[in-house]
Amino acid sequence: MRTKWKRHVCILLPNKQHLDCAVRVRARGREVLNSVLKQLSVSDLQVFGLAVLRDNEYLFVDLDQKLSKYFGKRWNTGSIKVPFILFLRVQFYLEAGQLIMSSKEQQLYYGELRQKVLRSQSRHQEALLFQLAASALQADIGDLEQKDVEGEERKQRHYFLPEDYFPSWLIKRRGRDFLLQNSPVLHGELRGVSRSQAILQFIREASSLQDGAVTFYRMRQEKKELRSSILLGVAVKGLHIYQEVEGKQCMLHDFSWIDIDRLTFQGSRFEIAAVGSLCLPKLLYYTHSAFHSKHILRHLTDSHRLHISTRDAVSYIQQLEDMKASQLYNEAYICDAASLKQRLHCSNLASSMSDCSVAMEAATCSSFSVAVEADTDWTEEEEEDSLSEAELRLDEPEEVFVDDPAEVSWLGELLHGISVDEPPVLNSSDWAAVTMEMKQVLWRRADEGASVD
Repeated sequence: MRTKWKRHVCILLPNKQHLDCAVRVRARGREVLNSVLKQLSVSDLQVFGLAVLRDNEYLFVDLDQKLSKYFGKRWNTGSIKVPFILFLRVQFYLEAGQLIMSSKEQQLYYGELRQKVLRSQSRHQEALLFQLAASALQADIGDLEQKDVEGEERKQRHYFLPEDYFPSWLIKRRGRDFLLQNSPVLHGELRGVSRSQAILQFIREASSLQDGAVTFYRMRQEKKELRSSILLGVAVKGLHIYQEVEGKQCMLHDFSWIDIDRLTFQGSRFEIAAVGSLCLPKLLYYTHSAFHSKHILRHLTDSHRLHISTRDAVSYIQQLEDMKASQLYNEAYICDAASLKQRLHCSNLASSMSDCSVAMEAATCSSFSVAVEADTDWTEEEEEDSLSEAELRLDEPEEVFVDDPAEVSWLGELLHGISVDEPPVLNSSDWAAVTMEMKQVLWRRADEGASVD
């Protein structure tokens, strides 16, 4: 293929490294992603997506669309020597780092969260930011030598830069000396925690940061407003809506997915309707363009479906952590990675996120519906004048019994290596008693000091 029919694409990674690839002029987003997977030596990127910077805002690329749709006329007239920039960014934040089965992807996820923490404006969560810094230090450096925690040498040895672990406003508020003197104390308390455990702890703690595991989109309150003062945050469990006032983010609404009845866009007009029980009027905002609205709605759709499809896996991981915290049976926390991976495959998390809108819908049995009347092939020139409309209704699937027969065998194997080769023939009403009996037996064995391999 002749060189003039190729384009040079540079992909910036969360760890500040970059990858390069050459693709056809008529290439689609998936071609670039396949090149990224090959260069990273991974089979899939579960929670990451390719994003383009549009109007100073990151929009995730539809992998089935041509790249020319995102780069416009520059793409058709460009050359192999001038790179087009894409960003590999977290598209779907998770409640638990254990859901990411690839260690390399987990490292990238950790790297992006690190940058989010440094840019955090959650001034009311200062204590959490100190704990996040301690977890990051343990992950990056490992155990702090005892002599660095106790004695005079601690006061003289500065083994980290505060700018690498704390937001700039916190450094200004507390001072560099305060951070250098007190952070080692919290770091020292994590002695013995492995690097992988420290990363998982950081991911878990970062999900509690108000502006941590959130993707923000800017919107305007009025169509002709010059400044976009509204921030729509796509979080794990729902939507956060902020308004910027004198440089500070003030939360206006905090919606869980079940609080939202409908999301609608028509051109740049974006409407959020809460469920009737909240007694809230419809919220009307304006995006930069119909192009932005379409991609934001798609991101919301896939995020909601991912949340539904991973709830059971998150619930089991939480059970393991609760058991560890209560010291009922410490060995129970040793996670069987193979079993967890098999479980996540059943939830479609380990499948490609590009197939999210199809595969996850089939897995969740949700009544989640999207009615789209928009022209998927509209051009940039047409999008502003388009009167196309799309509507998204958020309906939670019916709750199921927490100890469903399909779940209990996996729980037994995950906790203690108990093999359940054939599904027991019991009706659903008996499963609660069976599960409780199993847990009581295991607790009793733990009290007796029994060892389970």
